[in-house]
This record gives sequence, C-alpha cells and structure tokens, in this order.
Amino acid sequence: MQAKMTVRVLTGFAFLFAALCASAQQQPARLAGTIEGVDGATLTIKTAQGTTKVKLTDNARILGAEKIGMADIKKGDFVGVGAMPQADGSQRAVQVSIFPESQRGQGERHGPWSSNPNGTMTNGTVDTAVVSVDGQVLTVKYKDGEKKIIVPPEASVVRYTDSDRSELKPGALVALSSLPQPDGSFETLRVNVGRGGYAPQ
Repeated sequence: MQAKMTVRVLTGFAFLFAALCASAQQQPARLAGTIEGVDGATLTIKTAQGTTKVKLTDNARILGAEKIGMADIKKGDFVGVGAMPQADGSQRAVQVSIFPESQRGQGERHGPWSSNPNGTMTNGTVDTAVVSVDGQVLTVKYKDGEKKIIVPPEASVVRYTDSDRSELKPGALVALSSLPQPDGSFETLRVNVGRGGYAPQ
C-alpha cells in the first residue's frame, strides 16, 4: 500500500487540470496519499515523501474513483485511454478512465500520453464495445476522428463519479494536483477519492 501513496502524475485527469496550470504558469505538484486530517477546507495528506497541507478552492470538485472490470465499459461512456500503439494501427490500453457525464467533451483529443513517451492518450466517447479473444475492443470517437482500442484483461479500468466533501475524511485514499502558493502552501481545484480500497493515481 505504501508504494501506491507516492507523488505521481495523475494521468486519469491531467488533461482536465491543464487550463489551471496554463493560467497560473506554474507546474502543479502531483500528490497521492492518505488523508490524515480535515480542518475546514484544508486537508492534511500523508504521502511517501511526508505530510502536506492542501487547501480546497471554494469550487473544488470531488470525484469518487472506483476500480471496475473491462466488461463494465459501455457504449456512450466518455473515456480517457492511455495506450500503446500496435503494428496494425490499433491501440492497446494500459489504463481506461471513465468520466462522469458532467465532464463530457472536456479535453477531447488523440495525442501523446504525458506519462509514457511511447504511448498515446485518447479522450472521447465509446462508439462500440465488443468482446474479442484479446479482450474488450473499443471504438473511441473524438472530434477529429476515431481510434480502435484493445482493452486487455490486465488493463486498469477506473470509473469516476461526481461526489462531495463528505468523502474527504481521515483514512480516505486520495489523489490530486495542487498549485504552490506564494506563502508556501498548496491549493487544489479537484480531488479524486478512492472507493472500495482503491488508491487513485
């Protein structure tokens, strides 16, 4: 469990945080760990590197994150897929993030994957989902085209759902991107909270 609480890139929602980073012209700190305390809008988070305090903005979004199976991916889901290109032109998924309806269309694209220089990230809507001998085969459509993506059994599949601050309590496993403030503190617009023992990344 300790290894899962490292500071890491939050690939599942990095594209949704890009606008904030650009406007602030700062690199966010990527944090993952366990909530040790909650004091109003300030979270005390224990990571592998130590304890950090992060303040929630007034409009901070809270999303529940739950690990599911590839068979739970359905037509019409808005997804972000980190994958590796295959020789036949298809993509082989490493991870699939299913986002809530409220985020449909945000960051829609196909391009480089920030967490893997050899990989790709496809954000779009599942048009078809069929079972093959290699796993689930998805056709993901985005505004400029579509991609065929194979989701093998070993791929990580996580569903995100809208939540609220009631899930932010001691013991909760969380992941977030936070911006450093002039006074040395940190502030965040969004927190992913793990459910069912899942440690969000």
